[in-house]
Amino acid sequence: MTPIRFEEEKAVRDDAVKRRLIDIRKAQVEFNNLNQRFTGSFDTLIYFVRTAQIPIVMKKGELTDAQLEKGLTEAKALELTPEDAPKYGIEDYELFRASFIRDTSFVSVLESVFGKGFPIDSIAYVPFTNNARFEMEASMYLSTSGIKTPLFEARVPFSVYLQGLDEQEIHNLIDARRTQGKYEGLKVGDITSPNNNSGNWE
Repeated sequence: MTPIRFEEEKAVRDDAVKRRLIDIRKAQVEFNNLNQRFTGSFDTLIYFVRTAQIPIVMKKGELTDAQLEKGLTEAKALELTPEDAPKYGIEDYELFRASFIRDTSFVSVLESVFGKGFPIDSIAYVPFTNNARFEMEASMYLSTSGIKTPLFEARVPFSVYLQGLDEQEIHNLIDARRTQGKYEGLKVGDITSPNNNSGNWE
């Protein structure tokens, strides 16, 4: 029964760790969107999520195919004058202005990405451990063509979050990963080459 019990408990712990790694990835993606880089610091990442704001554009109204064919773009539509309106087949300028709106407002990263009240301080800590922290790094990858790509990696070894379970089963799991040349735990991202920030279970 030992392997069965181990697999059942491992599945529960895997699930919790994966969810936490996905939360770290969400925060890192927003950080990169605003800073064009990732961070290797949880303090920096948590402070960012708690304080940063991102723009949300509220859109009302769409341009018709005929208007687009005549060269009207969203940017031009927002600057449109009554004199220019007929050029784009707009007969009622006031009605068009009232029905075509682009309004930018700012919302906190915490609320928009995670929801109000989300315990953001907890993302640094590995579930089922005594406050062990995830390992996290950030780097800049330089391709052979000279293009820079920001990278990050957050990870935790099996030996950390499976602690307390059957030691022989943990050893077998680690040994199998080592033989395959794979990371002996769960992680998102990759510090050495771009992988679209995917998890090693995805």
